[in-house]
Amino acid sequence: MGRVTLRRKVTKVRVADQPDATSQTDGASADPPADVRREVSDTLVIEEPLEIRIGGQAISVTMRTPGDDFDLVCGFLVGEGAVHRADQIAAMRFCAGADGQQPDTDEQLNTLNVIDVTTDGTVEIAGLQRNFYATSSCGVCGKASIDTIRAVAHHTPGDGPVLEPRVVVTLPGALRAAQRVFDRTGGLHAAGLFTATGDLLVLREDVGRHNAVDKVVGWALRDGRLPLHDTILQVSGRASFELVQKAALAGIPVLSAVSAPSSLAVELAEEVGMTLLGFVRPPTFNVYAGGRRLRNVSAADSVAPA
Repeated sequence: MGRVTLRRKVTKVRVADQPDATSQTDGASADPPADVRREVSDTLVIEEPLEIRIGGQAISVTMRTPGDDFDLVCGFLVGEGAVHRADQIAAMRFCAGADGQQPDTDEQLNTLNVIDVTTDGTVEIAGLQRNFYATSSCGVCGKASIDTIRAVAHHTPGDGPVLEPRVVVTLPGALRAAQRVFDRTGGLHAAGLFTATGDLLVLREDVGRHNAVDKVVGWALRDGRLPLHDTILQVSGRASFELVQKAALAGIPVLSAVSAPSSLAVELAEEVGMTLLGFVRPPTFNVYAGGRRLRNVSAADSVAPA
């Protein structure tokens, strides 16, 4: 595994307080206090490209934080509808990249930034690019994107767990408490897979939130756990269409996010029967789809404006 963080010298600037207007008399302007700058050492999260190949053919390049790369590749393939069983992947290996040649020799170095996958022959390579499905920027019709996902889905969310609201509001804190690299950098997303009782099964961090989810799903595939019918996926950011897509194709019935979902994410969650929770910040959260899984939630007399 490559390095996850590095140290770098940076300039920290502290802006001085502005002069108090009441201290100025007779129209005289006081000189503003000087701002302060000093050199400090900061920890940065590493971001590097990972090229994914199947049988030597380039499929995708993603920017990621090194680590758990085999999980990332497996989760990516699940999220694209190409793989749904662990035995479909016969082998994975790191191989030399374009910058991997040893100077003054013909020998190729292992760059740790290219992974080649050998499949059992059932994986369709054609069309396996990152833009295979619609994202918020590609301009493809949302209905067509949802229809495509339904066509390739091998797993469905199923009935899923009954959610205790008191457990739901603990998940963001549990996720944050388990983020080791975030504590040093402040620059990573996280995704965690939890049981219905709030026990953490696995957590993955990455500079890309989609990659963090791929790493979680890939871990589950390699461990023979798909479909993930009795789990909750908690993410540290917002809930996009693509995150709902990845969860649905892994059979995850509940996606919980600390921020907002997009409109297409809600539409997809409703279409596939997922529970989608947003703004999960104790003591409240919003239910955007699949409220039938919530236990013992009574209706209020009135609803406050959002």
